[in-house]
Amino acid sequence: MDLQLTGKRAFISGSTSGIGFGVARSLVREGAAVILNGRTSNSVRAAIAILEADYPSANVSGLVADFSNVDDVNAMSAELVDIDILINNVGIYSSQSFFETTDDDWLKQFQVNVMSGVRLSRVILPHMLTRDWGRILFMSSECASLVPPDLIAYSMTKSAMQTISIGLAQLTKNTAVTVNAIVPGSTLTEGAENLLETMAEQEQKTKEQVANEFFTNVRTSSLLQRFATVDEVASLICYLASPLSSATNGAVIKVDGGSTSR
Repeated sequence: MDLQLTGKRAFISGSTSGIGFGVARSLVREGAAVILNGRTSNSVRAAIAILEADYPSANVSGLVADFSNVDDVNAMSAELVDIDILINNVGIYSSQSFFETTDDDWLKQFQVNVMSGVRLSRVILPHMLTRDWGRILFMSSECASLVPPDLIAYSMTKSAMQTISIGLAQLTKNTAVTVNAIVPGSTLTEGAENLLETMAEQEQKTKEQVANEFFTNVRTSSLLQRFATVDEVASLICYLASPLSSATNGAVIKVDGGSTSR
């Protein structure tokens, strides 16, 4: 299927690894020009090099910005006014007891996870409306509904992202601009792989055993009963970023393996 993305320009925050990088790979494969983002120039250069090696004709560039730094975000936003696709993917979390989570912990996660998308959208959405085409996607999480007790602050930010996306969609009425939120479930990113390997070593089990026990004992609501692959998540995002998704707007779309289906 041709997703009609050739020539479209996309920016993905937090895209040097994980789901963000998987989305970048999918968009490049579809012919889009992709701007990557990371906190360091080394991480951005490394990610660009991988994509250029796999897709020699790819149009890939990068911007370095730390989303906990407002000045970084404002400076970068000025370079993104003419993009067609904005994917608000950057996110941080802190796994800790609610009683040990400080005000600074709450505010930092809100600053990076929520305000990054607010600030970028505030600059970019008006230009999309003027051109009468654009896609904005917010990367939420199953944690917005499941709310693990050690991730309450993170879960709050992911719920907020859904609310913001629904609100922004109301501003696009009678245009070809759409704003949607994506809800991934447990996904086998590099970070998840590393965590599974660490736990397997600590518990003297195989990585596969640890992964299976996660769904048996922790994510029991999952219908998929396994980690989704990055490609499975990226494929949906790529479609929603395309012109083919024109009738989907103001939606919160799950790719969570059924973990929040009840």
